[in-house]
Amino acid sequence: MATFEDIRLLRTTYLRGPSVWTYRPILEVWLDLGALEDHPSNQLPGFNERLTRWLPDLVEHHCGVGERGGFLQRLEEGTWCGHVLEHVIIELLNLAGMPAEFGQTRETSQRGIYRMVFRCPEEAVARVALAHGHRLIMAAINDQPFDLAAAVRDIKTAINDRYLGPSTGCIVAAAGERRIPHIRLNDGNLVQLGYGAAQRRIWTAESDQTSAIAEGIAQDKDFTKRLLASCGVPVPEGQVVASADEAWEVAQDIGLPVTVKPSDGNHARGVTLELSGEADIKAAFALAEPEGSEVIVERFIEGTEHRLLVVGGKVVAACRGEQVSVTGNGRDTLGALVHVVNQDPRRGPEQEYPLDWINLQAPAVQLELKRQQLTPDSVVPQGQEVLLQRNGNMAIDCTDEVHPDVAYYAQLAAKIVGLDIAGMDMILKDISQPMKAQGGAILEVNAGPGLLMHLKPTSGAPRPVGMAIVDHLFPRTEGGADSGRIPIVGIAGTQGNAFTARLVGWLLQLSGRLTGVASSEGMFLANRRTQAGSAAHWAGAHRLLTNRLAQAAVIQTTARSILGEGLAYDRCLVGVVTDMDGYEDLADHDVREPAQMARVLRTQIDVVLGEGAGVLNADIAPVADLARLCDGQVLLYSTDAGNPRLAEHRAQGEGRAVFTRAGQVILATGASERVLGTLATLSLPGGQQPDTAALLAAIAAAWAMDIAPELIAAGIKTFEYLA
Repeated sequence: MATFEDIRLLRTTYLRGPSVWTYRPILEVWLDLGALEDHPSNQLPGFNERLTRWLPDLVEHHCGVGERGGFLQRLEEGTWCGHVLEHVIIELLNLAGMPAEFGQTRETSQRGIYRMVFRCPEEAVARVALAHGHRLIMAAINDQPFDLAAAVRDIKTAINDRYLGPSTGCIVAAAGERRIPHIRLNDGNLVQLGYGAAQRRIWTAESDQTSAIAEGIAQDKDFTKRLLASCGVPVPEGQVVASADEAWEVAQDIGLPVTVKPSDGNHARGVTLELSGEADIKAAFALAEPEGSEVIVERFIEGTEHRLLVVGGKVVAACRGEQVSVTGNGRDTLGALVHVVNQDPRRGPEQEYPLDWINLQAPAVQLELKRQQLTPDSVVPQGQEVLLQRNGNMAIDCTDEVHPDVAYYAQLAAKIVGLDIAGMDMILKDISQPMKAQGGAILEVNAGPGLLMHLKPTSGAPRPVGMAIVDHLFPRTEGGADSGRIPIVGIAGTQGNAFTARLVGWLLQLSGRLTGVASSEGMFLANRRTQAGSAAHWAGAHRLLTNRLAQAAVIQTTARSILGEGLAYDRCLVGVVTDMDGYEDLADHDVREPAQMARVLRTQIDVVLGEGAGVLNADIAPVADLARLCDGQVLLYSTDAGNPRLAEHRAQGEGRAVFTRAGQVILATGASERVLGTLATLSLPGGQQPDTAALLAAIAAAWAMDIAPELIAAGIKTFEYLA
């Protein structure tokens, strides 16, 4: 059997936003198949069998056939290895728990060279998946061994290292359902929802509305408890102690049994419950001391721990905890019994698992075993129950059982502390009964609470807590106006686009919105240059969209930026395409003739919102033809009043157009016309005459933004344009 050289990966480019391929982030890979160009899959002996043995779920890939088994059909008929690599990578991502869902492979004008893309929300993960997919396909081609399990583990590790945590991820996913855009601001869980001045920020389950003072209060458990008690909220009696001896003295004063815990710890670390003996209390002090700045001894309250999630002053989810124990069989050691429990697929070390592994070496577990005079090597008698953890495993949903009185105290506590999003730890015998009547109490108020217990309860229904947080940050309004978006005007092409972008920015500024402009002439805010050098690329637009001052944005882009980076925004209110020049400089992207530019620049029109508009140059037929791709209205502009495309567009009834006739600039809606002014009077300060086509593009974009014609005319005359 012949051995083939590796498929060459000529270049890889991560496209972060809408591109010629799709609306979402993808990795684009240029491949050189080499000799494999002459050997499709059905001409590689044993290749299909080896591939499907390693990846049996390839049968679920519909491919272009459109039905289950479609891709396998293509394999048997014969398909090229670039296409196969696409499906291999998608399946590896599926096995690692991150469905890719989308991929394409296309020939280029060079024989044996292909462009292959696949969707992945994280660049680092995409590159790891590509590397393993590449190794797997070559192993299958050349009948060599491949460690599939190790590859999937490696991709999973990349996902865990790079992807959003479950709490942040569920909020971002909920924002996506409401079509609210997001921008990840760091390598962790700091995420911007929305654009510019309309944005909100989240960090795990904290928001930019979470008060730093409130968070500081919540971290000090003793002060929080005193604050709640002063407002009539039931809390357990307790006191801060400085030593193990003082812990024992305070415990006797309060009354046994007691709980010992750190004053500002997290996730129940260092918390020990129901202590009565002096030795146990002193040991618990040693356990709590490293986990916080101080140690609290408080009266133990009988009942079960509950976690209530309060968002925007309302309880939106509740979970009940359970003690963790194992039952002996008279044969196995405690360690062996726990090993069996840890095989539960719901248990694991990562955040994606609702239950943690039970660690017999953990100090809190060791203390519990010591109290029962057991070790991990003890053989537990038949039927004897061994308590391992008294708290934790808060994963039994009980949202529908919450009594209004319990909800009232949870909501009140969040308001007293000042948190917009809070996790309320409560001790209750029965969550369906009034709180004080059963002797319940609030133990802690947590800022930035974890959401996984509500997303993946071990029992009961998952709760849409991510959507509750998004609805809190972006209250629903009639018509869905509060979507975190600011008006964005995107401008693509080459002819006078910097001037067009800056004039549109000025007109938006005059209309009452603090406007940012990212153009090839720099970055501007309120028509003041804030950055020199070109900003007509992804990074420039990204900086503008993260600026909390920007109430509107005008973003100039180029065909090269679309091909090499993708757009920085998912949708825009107005999309402008001025021309299709510049194909001569794009041979490195396999753009070799003018007709190919339409596929590139259509991206600017593809992202126009349904309530928005596309502004197109009717003097260039391929540009005007993009009108059929626009989800919103279409405005045409032309330097020729007799342009037949203009006439056809206006004849449709309400089609809007901007054009010149006998030196006048006309705004037309169907058959209705209005003179904006003459080209001579619509000049810049000092009588400077702008390029007519660029001026008409700006006027049409401003009109599409519903800026009044009078303001447009006045704005042109006051626009101080210095390139």
